[in-house]
Amino acid sequence: MNALKNFGGKKLGGLILIIVIIIAFGFGGFGGGFSTNNQNNIAKINKTNLTTQDFMDYVNQSGLSQEVIRNNLDNNVIEELLSGLISTTLINLEVKDFNLSSNERTILKTIKENKNFHDENGIFQRVKYEKFLLSNNQSAPMFELKLKNRELQKHLFDFIGAGAITPDFLIEKKFAENNKTLNVEFFNMEKLYKLKEDYSNQEIEAFIEENKEQLKREYIDFKYAILNPKNLVGVDEFNQEFFDEIDKIENLISQGSTFESILDSKDVKIIKVDGYAPSSESLTNDSLIYQNKSSKLDMVESGDNFLFYNIINSYEKIPDLNDNNIKNQLADIVYQNGKFAYNQKIFEEIQKKEMSNSRFINLGGEDVQNIELNSISDNEKFDINSIKVLYSLPINSFTLVNDANDKIYLVKIVSSKYKSFNKSDDEYIQFVKNESAENRKSILQSYDQLLNEKYEVKLNQKTIDRVKNYFK
Repeated sequence: MNALKNFGGKKLGGLILIIVIIIAFGFGGFGGGFSTNNQNNIAKINKTNLTTQDFMDYVNQSGLSQEVIRNNLDNNVIEELLSGLISTTLINLEVKDFNLSSNERTILKTIKENKNFHDENGIFQRVKYEKFLLSNNQSAPMFELKLKNRELQKHLFDFIGAGAITPDFLIEKKFAENNKTLNVEFFNMEKLYKLKEDYSNQEIEAFIEENKEQLKREYIDFKYAILNPKNLVGVDEFNQEFFDEIDKIENLISQGSTFESILDSKDVKIIKVDGYAPSSESLTNDSLIYQNKSSKLDMVESGDNFLFYNIINSYEKIPDLNDNNIKNQLADIVYQNGKFAYNQKIFEEIQKKEMSNSRFINLGGEDVQNIELNSISDNEKFDINSIKVLYSLPINSFTLVNDANDKIYLVKIVSSKYKSFNKSDDEYIQFVKNESAENRKSILQSYDQLLNEKYEVKLNQKTIDRVKNYFK
């Protein structure tokens, strides 16, 4: 769809994975309205032209009425339909390229095995089949052609995914690995970090100096006036006279009048603020003006008031430690940075195989705990991605993991134990299905990349626009 939105001579990959479902003819179809000469090609796939008539035929088969399409032109309905047509054409080109075929007996068998056409005794009834065709405004040849195309598409994906079968012994091995119990020792790293309040001003200042470009913030000097019915027109209620005054101010702003000249005849208090940048997420008059600082002279609503403001100056500077709110924010940043640095140090020890059992015990002390994980899906204590990491490591390994609250733990894998299982268990059967689906998905993704290189899709913007105009 991104390629469709960018319209041009670009490749359009990924379409083979779009599920194309062509439903019954409906709503009486659409008229021709378009010629099929080369000037009306809506798209081209390598040397295959897709004409506006091809597109209209596809629209007819979609079952969408003209009214539905007209009401959804702004929602890219034409682009989505064109995407479906291109997907279908790509599949058909691949079917042809691989020389796949389907015989009439297969189609006949598919129809006769359709339970919608059976009586209460499970016997195919021709009358039910004919009624289905009539109720869906379809002819038998057209319906059977659809079945044939679907059968060919199924053959194509079966052909492409033929290598998706995993040997039984590999599935059994992976199932056993995923469902073994894992005994681990761990402790929370929190007690090893330097406390936030232990960071001195000198350390915070050093951090600011090292990271001053990243820590710079934009500050503004500004002045503003709070406008309401009381100070503009002398009443407590919002009335037309008040809004007329607001309109006059907006007109004067657009005409280039200055802040002072606009307020010259008005009895309002002017508030001046220097060196401001928000220090919290709370919404105040100052922070609201800061949010709209791109406009130097403007007016914004703030509850029941209007703020008429003028940005005098804007500049960047490093944080001011004399501001307690900013100092606390910086102290928290320095603390988090210290935690990260310590975690990085421990991780490097693990990578260099310098982490030993004695080192682990010395670090954890009395906080070391023990837990048994029941399977690779047991995320009661640790995050599921951390569990997957633990199950990929050998016994006596160390690693850092986190829980759902992003607390960090140092973990040692102590032992593991395999469980017995039965291949007839529902859990194992489902696992086999999932593995086959994942393998098939991987193969189709590779095939998708191949198609992206094999086919070049060009879209004709002028024709697409003409099609849109037809539905307006």
